[in-house]
Amino acid sequence: MKFEKEIDGKKMFAEIGKVAWQANGSCLFGIGETVILATAVMGKKQAETDYFPLIVDYEERFYAAGKIKGSRFIKRETRPPDEAILAARAIDRGLRPLFDERLRYPVQIITTVLAIDKENDPDLAALYAASLALGLSDIPFKGPISGIRVGRINGQFIFNPIYEEREHSDLDLLISVREGRVMMIEANAAEISEEDFEKAITLGLERAVKIEDFFKEIIKAAGKEKIKIDLSEEDKLKSEAEKIISPIAQKVLFEKPLISKKERIAAFSKIKEEAEKKLLKENTSKEKREKILELTDKIIHQEINREILENGKRIDGRGPEKLRQINALAGVLPRVHGSALFSRGETQVLSVVTLGSPEMEQYLDTMEESGRKRFMHHYNFLPFCSGEVASLRYTGRRETGHSYLVERGLREVLPSQESFPYTIRVVSEVLSSNGSTSMASVCASSLSLMDAGVPITNAVAGVAIGLASEEGKQDFRKYKVFADLQDLEDGEGGMDFKIVGTKKGVVAAQMDTKTLGLTPAVIHESLILAAEKRSEVLKTMEQIILKPRPELSTYAPRLLTLKIDTKKIRDLIGPGGQNINRIIAETGVEIKVEQDGTVTVTSVDEKKLKQAVNSIKVITGSFSIGQVFEAKITRLVEFGAFAEIAPGKEGLIHISELSKKFVRKPEGVVKVGDKVKVKLIKIDQLGRLNLSIKQV
Repeated sequence: MKFEKEIDGKKMFAEIGKVAWQANGSCLFGIGETVILATAVMGKKQAETDYFPLIVDYEERFYAAGKIKGSRFIKRETRPPDEAILAARAIDRGLRPLFDERLRYPVQIITTVLAIDKENDPDLAALYAASLALGLSDIPFKGPISGIRVGRINGQFIFNPIYEEREHSDLDLLISVREGRVMMIEANAAEISEEDFEKAITLGLERAVKIEDFFKEIIKAAGKEKIKIDLSEEDKLKSEAEKIISPIAQKVLFEKPLISKKERIAAFSKIKEEAEKKLLKENTSKEKREKILELTDKIIHQEINREILENGKRIDGRGPEKLRQINALAGVLPRVHGSALFSRGETQVLSVVTLGSPEMEQYLDTMEESGRKRFMHHYNFLPFCSGEVASLRYTGRRETGHSYLVERGLREVLPSQESFPYTIRVVSEVLSSNGSTSMASVCASSLSLMDAGVPITNAVAGVAIGLASEEGKQDFRKYKVFADLQDLEDGEGGMDFKIVGTKKGVVAAQMDTKTLGLTPAVIHESLILAAEKRSEVLKTMEQIILKPRPELSTYAPRLLTLKIDTKKIRDLIGPGGQNINRIIAETGVEIKVEQDGTVTVTSVDEKKLKQAVNSIKVITGSFSIGQVFEAKITRLVEFGAFAEIAPGKEGLIHISELSKKFVRKPEGVVKVGDKVKVKLIKIDQLGRLNLSIKQV
């Protein structure tokens, strides 16, 4: 079966039953000529976990873009690139809340990019395809969801823009939507106001309805009946657990503020111990005791949510709008190019900046992208920061997501490549974790960039906004938003709305929720609170370092850029790279030559830098009589000596110009390898250079 519809000028289609017959649900979905295969499969056996096991994968295929992987040795697609991981996370965050969290049968959704038309981004098509595959399947799911990308050009909002339009947009907002509520947000923006950001979300909600209706039509016509899974035993068990654990939790959690993580862990242990004593007293069987005690964490989160909602009281004694204590330092490490330490409560992050030459840029070779990247932010989260023991592994999806969120926020305030051509890498090391480590990374990274002397336009800060709620059928019966989310405050009925910005406006945002979606009212209150609290954080940061340092670290490389005639690029490179390689070998500098004649020279030694730049000028410049050069004697002849003033540029020192005294033979004055100062005294009709030691 094939379904087609044009929505807001976009031709969309879905083909059902054509491929992937073994999956519980599958479809081919296309926008324009970008085509995605999505499959949804549910396992036959329940997993031994205390959470719903959902796996979402986004698979890139180079053939989709008509490309072959660039590596000489590996042509097969290997580990997913960051862009694929970010796309999978965005899909996951929109879908996960719509599964019954009591479900223990593993569900895997795989979206595979089969073709891209270089206009319509496959990440949005994959979101649509994943939602539709689940909706068509017999897997229990409260969808479908739809979604939309919103941009803005010259103040005008545009919907599902093509790549070319996005290049000129000052906003890139991706939301997933269900029945007029927002399930997920990913955004970066050029310091736009909270009012405009909210307006973009509101307009996106309105437009997404048409797409959602299209999906419902398809599911109604071709969808399977959902599998009915009896979860009444889980409900009964939870009800019994609440009767046992809730009274104990209320007493232990709120008899006094539990300010430190250590106190809260001790409280958890005490609640479990007292609950177990009570169950033993009631002669509850061992198997049932274990099942009830497994629900302790869930009920504790439930009680924390209830206390915020009903009494505006948080577990550490803070009010809903109060930030934790902030401490920060800049310039904390010797020898590095820039560093800062930022703490908010028991969350602590160290950020370190490294500056490099343009040659240190990251090369991109993905399905969609080829080129180079000059700014990178990397986020590390090692086991010790949460007081745990675990084997070290490669960077996980969470770390990739946090790295990119911070990177997007900082990217908006960086100087242009023309004015500051360095490659910039910032690494955030989480040293202690107690909620909002990504937002602490934003603040620490902003401070470290200023400590490094990178001329960012504004300081950047981030705040995570949480939610306590009681859901009704169409709206929230009760809800309360609160600032500076920490470890225990992101349970059922909650959200984690990370909003990054400057004093001028929003630069990045990311939201996931454990509700059936956020209403416009919740989003409105969250943005207002985030702006107010971000202003507080920025004022504290200003006391540490007000603006970028005027000078780079003495350990940072120095960099000079000059422009040469494009016709002279060949002269600079030399036969087989001979000239440029000689300069690099003699001075130890790094040289980058662009097609437009821009030459960038980088070195940690300022003297060597100037020497290299002078050589480049000599090779590529036009000479004037009277110029003085540092030269090297390369060969002796009967009538004088030849000296090299730069790689590939020689001139003759006639025997009469070797010295003020009479010279019988050149070797009586100089020998091969000598370094001498020479003056340019003549350029003949053939462009040959005549030099003089005598006249210097």
